[in-house]
Amino acid sequence: MPPRMTLCLATAALAATTALARTTSPAGTAPRSPDGRGYRSQPLVTDIYTADPSAHVFGGRLYVYPSHDVDAGIPDDDLGSQYAMHDYRVLSMDRIGGPVTVHPVAIDVKQIPWASKQTWAPDAAYRNGTYYLYMPARDRQGIFRIGVATSRSTTGPFRAEPQPIRGSYSIDPAVFTDDDGRSYMYFGGIWGGQLQRWATGTYDPDGGDTDLKRDDRPALAPRIARMRADMTQFAERPRAVVITDAAGKPILGGDHDRRFFEAAWTFKRGGRYYFTYSTGDTHFLNYAIGASPYGPFRYAGHILSPVQGWTTHHSIVAFQGKWWLFYHDTQLSNRNHLRSAKVTELTFNPDGTIRPLDPFAA
Repeated sequence: MPPRMTLCLATAALAATTALARTTSPAGTAPRSPDGRGYRSQPLVTDIYTADPSAHVFGGRLYVYPSHDVDAGIPDDDLGSQYAMHDYRVLSMDRIGGPVTVHPVAIDVKQIPWASKQTWAPDAAYRNGTYYLYMPARDRQGIFRIGVATSRSTTGPFRAEPQPIRGSYSIDPAVFTDDDGRSYMYFGGIWGGQLQRWATGTYDPDGGDTDLKRDDRPALAPRIARMRADMTQFAERPRAVVITDAAGKPILGGDHDRRFFEAAWTFKRGGRYYFTYSTGDTHFLNYAIGASPYGPFRYAGHILSPVQGWTTHHSIVAFQGKWWLFYHDTQLSNRNHLRSAKVTELTFNPDGTIRPLDPFAA
């Protein structure tokens, strides 16, 4: 489907759902969910659909690198075929709650030489005057890889490297830079993200569509690899990120409330590393704490209860003296593949644990 037609469909869907909200909510009242609950936060923007918000502070301004959802008319399935995103748009703001700028297209899948479709959740990084945009997409064989594009501007346009990062696979890249200047990419996602097909380190097209179906064995683990100084390649072979229970034993595949599904994001606070992620089919955002970027990370609890919509994907960043959780839901569309990025304040207990949030609490 041509991009212009896809955008028209998304715009039409947004207009229809906005009109529906006006007819079902009394004038002057706050928007309500289909089951009557109020929302903790409102969408950052309403003129496009944005999901998987990756937030960074560059030069004192906050930039969000989200997925750009569109409606391609594809039915929902467990492989995520309906998530047919084809380009990236950057959001920026001077302060939380202030005006949000939607920047022009940063890069389109047609400008990524190795990619065929589905530019899913991205991340960004900065080093030595260059901004890096990390992008998962399907290659010409339908296998998810992770590529990188560069720009001298925070908002692009970005120019893609001709090939994906060597040794990369699956989805959801998230780059964390430690105090010593070393950077690490966390990545991976099961089901449509294909991580289950890489369980042995080699792609297995018959590796299944969901997980390994071994509920009594350690769950599939996300991956980590240190980046080279040029930020365009791995400096080492990816390894597993182990998430354990309180006894130090790996979380099991059958523990769907705690096991990793997708959406890795790591930050550092108080000398400790927080590895955060989504549980996918149980719709929680969780976190685990470790003493090294590599882990192991001990499970610590939920960050966010299930949002409206199937997916949940996030980032966490310190900005202007507070910590912020960026996430998404389907408030504007009530359709799983047409999501809207949001933000709310994140707070910590004196012992460093995170105070869990309800996306529907006032």
